[in-house]
Amino acid sequence: MEIVKRNGQKEELVFAKLKKVIDFACEGYENCDPLELETALLPHFRQHISTKEIQRTLTQVAVEKTSVDQPDWQFVAAKLLVYDLYKEAQIHRKYGHFGYGDFYSLLTYLADKGLYGRYILEHYSREEIRELGEYLVPERDYLFNYIGLKTLADRYMIRSFTGDVLELPQELFMGVAMHLAMKETDRLGWAKKFYDALSKLQMTVATPTLSNARKPFHQLSSCFIDTVPDNLWGIYHSDQSFAQVSKHGGGMGIYIGKVRSRGSDIRGFKGVAGGVIPWVKNFNNTAVAVDQLGVRSGAAAVYLDVWHKDIFDFLNVKTNNGDDRMKAHDIFPGVCIPDLFMQRVRERGSWYLFDPHEVRTVMGYSIEDYWGEEWEAKYEACVNESRLSRDEVPAIELMKKILAGAFETGTPFLFFRDTVNRANPNKHKGIIYCSNLCTEICQNMSATEFISTTHEDGVITAKVQAGDFVVCNLSSLNLGRVYSDEDMEKVISCQMRMMDNVIDLNHYPVPQAEITNKKYRAVGLGTSGYHQWLVNERIHWESDEHVKRADELYERISYYAIKASMEIAKEKGAYEVFEGSEWQTGEYFTRRGYDSQAWRELQAEVARYGVRNAWMFAVAPTASTSLIAGSTAGIDPIFNKFFVEEKKNAVVPQTAPNLTPDTFWLYKEAHRIDQRWSIAAAGKRQRHIDQAQSFNLYITPDIGAKDFMELYMAAWEHGLKTVYYCRNQSLEVEDCVSCSS
Repeated sequence: MEIVKRNGQKEELVFAKLKKVIDFACEGYENCDPLELETALLPHFRQHISTKEIQRTLTQVAVEKTSVDQPDWQFVAAKLLVYDLYKEAQIHRKYGHFGYGDFYSLLTYLADKGLYGRYILEHYSREEIRELGEYLVPERDYLFNYIGLKTLADRYMIRSFTGDVLELPQELFMGVAMHLAMKETDRLGWAKKFYDALSKLQMTVATPTLSNARKPFHQLSSCFIDTVPDNLWGIYHSDQSFAQVSKHGGGMGIYIGKVRSRGSDIRGFKGVAGGVIPWVKNFNNTAVAVDQLGVRSGAAAVYLDVWHKDIFDFLNVKTNNGDDRMKAHDIFPGVCIPDLFMQRVRERGSWYLFDPHEVRTVMGYSIEDYWGEEWEAKYEACVNESRLSRDEVPAIELMKKILAGAFETGTPFLFFRDTVNRANPNKHKGIIYCSNLCTEICQNMSATEFISTTHEDGVITAKVQAGDFVVCNLSSLNLGRVYSDEDMEKVISCQMRMMDNVIDLNHYPVPQAEITNKKYRAVGLGTSGYHQWLVNERIHWESDEHVKRADELYERISYYAIKASMEIAKEKGAYEVFEGSEWQTGEYFTRRGYDSQAWRELQAEVARYGVRNAWMFAVAPTASTSLIAGSTAGIDPIFNKFFVEEKKNAVVPQTAPNLTPDTFWLYKEAHRIDQRWSIAAAGKRQRHIDQAQSFNLYITPDIGAKDFMELYMAAWEHGLKTVYYCRNQSLEVEDCVSCSS
């Protein structure tokens, strides 16, 4: 039989060569017999089959052999994919050996092609780049499982405009590390440390950072949050900012609670305002129109207060019933909820809805600008003010509407504004109105305001006062691969420095984002592999031990993060508005009961040297990056121990990480877990997280209304700051995997 090589030449099939590749892939995996792979491959052969097709068929055969009993086949498939990537890179980069090529040659070639930022070559000498190239560890390519490497190769590694492989995994990690270290005094030392943490899969950086660092257009932040003022210029300026953010690959959180309600007055004309829904639809249109380079649609979460007169219309924007002219199906609604509302729900009391514009006009203040007891006093004053119009509704009926939306669509997201602002370490400089697209970011916000325009010689200049336009710089510690406290501290110190460097090395889509980011230098250290960590520690999800250990773990992570930020502040200075913050006064530590000797010493050092970052800790979902790291997503439990994901022209079986007979029963699926245990653990974690966590609820269709509401009440009572999706299982409930197996 003749085969066609990748260079187009034909030659006789020598099965011994193929057997060598199969033996290489199966090496180290005792349960994966090379003969099984050879036998399964034979029926696919035909005259003049290409070696490229043989390799990819072989890889797919290995993928499809992955099962609960034999999970190691996914690592065999990954090694076969590595082999394929090496071959492709060798051909397209035109070097004459198998494996990695010359790193300096690669960087200059990619820069000349406009695929790599020339700034990398400007910051590192030829000798430094060669030294970093020699530091690469190709064997770390074998840490990936198949879906992790496939995700990295398809979505993050640099390819030509025709899809040719030009960059290999370790080169990607080093390129990201070099970008984030390029302005360090010891840039080589830090580049190596950053590379080690990334390439060992001990941590991940956010999708925009992993994708865009080292490239000409390096927007590195995941998410942004804007505050919409109650005027036409401000509304459209927010929409324009959203368009710029979306164009550069960012998601958006938008607070619209200041905008007047439907039927409010405009310049004294009664009943003419259209309310918030037309503007929500406008943001929806922008999300659809300005996609992220065709990779995915633009995405925005829009938040509204639960006392706003338009709240009922707002809660219907994503549902499938009602007037379609009032819908915004591509927007993710979020509701901002004060403690008083939850108390009124519990008491079955009345709730009052107001128009924020009318409140400003009559009362002389904006009710949304307050929180806690001060807000409650302002709210009660509005209730008792006869000049204000209001809608009275039973609080429980409004809560039922929220629950109905969550059951049907998974949204609205919930934002417990008093809990958030009470724990805000920077309340001396502002208020937090809402969260972001994934509900883990909580930072000070304010609207950007128009001042004036001037023109001269046909040039129009607009003067604008920048508001606090929130930016999320994220990285996640992979709990599935960090086993000791020493390693944890080492990796976190790298992460905090990398994220802090993002602030200075970022390409910002709008100027107010850069101003805010450099004012607060906020970052979001998160975690992935949480369920994997529990399983590795032999801890059952539904147990008191889980709740106790979650508390201990996240206190340690918090300690290491604050210590790392303090160490950077020693070297580079504290963030701009550190003075007067709860970091500086020590209130941050006393509020959380941090009174051990180690904590007291750290508190004294923070008071003396400051911290580099105004906010430090935020647990993001990590859906795609946890796939790369081979860990479980964020703080979520697994969906299934074993499942099949449909990809283009193929199916990809996957198993939970480290699935063995010993770990099998510790992996309980998300929809079979009593959610009260998840809430209790999240409450313990929240004490140590200065921002929030992307916390999902998992329900089945047979849950009762009372039990469903109690989950949200419990989330509030346990001190959660936000609730992300409510993930309702399909009506077709599958048998329990554990029992059926």
